[in-house]
Amino acid sequence: MTDPFHDQTGRASLGGARGLAAVRLGIGLIQGVLLYLLYRSGALHDALNWPATQPPLFGALVLAVAFTPVMLLAGVGRLSVKALAIWGAVAAVVLATLGWHDAAQQVRDYFYPPYLRFPVFAFAATALFIAHHLIVPAVAARRWIADFDDYFDTAWKAGVQLVLSLGFTGAFWLLLFLGSALFQVIGLEFLSDLIGQEWFSIPVTCLVFATAVQLTDVRAGLIRGVRTVALMLLSWLLLVITVLVAGFLIALPFTGLDGLWKTGSATALVLSAAAALIILINTAYQDGREDNLPPVVLRVAVRVAAVLLTPLILIAVWGLSLRIGQHGLTPDRIIASACALVGVVYAAGYGLAALSPFWKKTAWMKPLERTNVAAAVLTVGVILALFSPLLDPARLSVGDQVARLKRGAVTAAEFDYGFLKWDAGRTGQRALAKLARSSNADIAARAKRAQASTSRYDGDQVAPPSQPRISAWPKGAVLPAGFDAPVASGDPRFACSGTEDCVAVLRDMNGDGRDEILLATRFQITLFALGAEGWRPEADYRADVCAGPKNADHRELIKSPDMAPVAAPWPDLKLGETTASRQIRIDCRPPVAVNP
Repeated sequence: MTDPFHDQTGRASLGGARGLAAVRLGIGLIQGVLLYLLYRSGALHDALNWPATQPPLFGALVLAVAFTPVMLLAGVGRLSVKALAIWGAVAAVVLATLGWHDAAQQVRDYFYPPYLRFPVFAFAATALFIAHHLIVPAVAARRWIADFDDYFDTAWKAGVQLVLSLGFTGAFWLLLFLGSALFQVIGLEFLSDLIGQEWFSIPVTCLVFATAVQLTDVRAGLIRGVRTVALMLLSWLLLVITVLVAGFLIALPFTGLDGLWKTGSATALVLSAAAALIILINTAYQDGREDNLPPVVLRVAVRVAAVLLTPLILIAVWGLSLRIGQHGLTPDRIIASACALVGVVYAAGYGLAALSPFWKKTAWMKPLERTNVAAAVLTVGVILALFSPLLDPARLSVGDQVARLKRGAVTAAEFDYGFLKWDAGRTGQRALAKLARSSNADIAARAKRAQASTSRYDGDQVAPPSQPRISAWPKGAVLPAGFDAPVASGDPRFACSGTEDCVAVLRDMNGDGRDEILLATRFQITLFALGAEGWRPEADYRADVCAGPKNADHRELIKSPDMAPVAAPWPDLKLGETTASRQIRIDCRPPVAVNP
């Protein structure tokens, strides 16, 4: 790919470098000033200034100002002024739309500037990076789809530049803090006061980042050298992840999937492993040219890893379908489904590329290139759909959860009204208002209590009641009726419905002739006593971290045959009408001898 600002050696021409530096520094300075103005308008939550008083507008401006200039820094010198202006305007409008939609869906009473959720920042940055590096090579080649080696060269070079620029900016601030500490030692506070001022720190950070982009762009050959070394090192990690994933898949028929499902994050874990395989496969394949072919052992690893993607994605899809079937849609599950969809494209394309020699003679893993481009386009489209009204996860999950309630898949007592009130934005609150007017008196009453709650943890329902898994010890012992009935969050037994079982022991703890129940999780033991309202937690116990084994599993400790109550070494204090309970101080250091 030709670069109008660089000669054949990769060194920027003198005039081009000066002009490029001036433009980039100007972009960085403008971005810094705009970010400071946005920060100033929303810095004081109790005294907001325009535009922070308009959350949708503020969110739109924050997202556009945070990311559009970074794209412009990367595009200067690689796109014509006209093309860069058009692409910059389109990117800014799209980012502003995503920011506006996200902030408009939030409930202002409970959100503060910048009114945007973290996933919007992360996915918007990802979509912009991918889209930019699809557009730049295509514009340069004057075709809708450029050659794959152009995509590879542009994207991976920009990735290295981004990492180095962020590192340079971080190092700059470390040096500033070091300098301020040195001046403070001799009683001069001016530097520490200066870097603590946002009018200085925000513009300077953007300016330094723009400087770093320019410095890394002056010698394109050096960046390519760093990229080559990084790709070489990462490619050998493909052997490690391939062996680990293969071992995991081979062991599954013998261990079953129960352990994976119990983690509660099986889909995210498996999709992360698939993403690692995809990235490392590309570090080995690079641009696919003959002179960049990796060693034979890596070529074999690439084929094996490409085939392993399919079972990983199938496991992720299976796990997602089980969770959705049991508990319905949530925003997280919708985003995970979108990631799985992209994973299906990668798995199918990479699998065909790995197996293509069996029915067609092609260059090594050549079909991988089309898969990468198709998956990149799909990723951008999916992200834009998810964070716009088209496939808004909050809207889809609210509709699904309410539909489950109406058709009886979940009872009125089990339904999570708190999700509608606190986690689904304005869409959830509108749905909750409709439920409060329901003809079903139970649903309406619970919805009204959720509307009146002032905290996510208020009300009679934080999360759907869950059946705890509790094993009585010793084996053969029987727990009292109702102790292992479904409980809501807030009850210690709710933790027993997670990824691990609990162990319960019946023991008379206070000598009144009646058994209490000691319930052990991995990290603590809870004492339950029977009262007029049923079994209630009365006290928690934790093993002595100084005398006992580190990270002891309390479920095993409670099985000790000599377990018995021990009198407290120090009493509680009666203070008038109240009692002060003792709090144990933990200090594992040996006592220090004091010389008389």
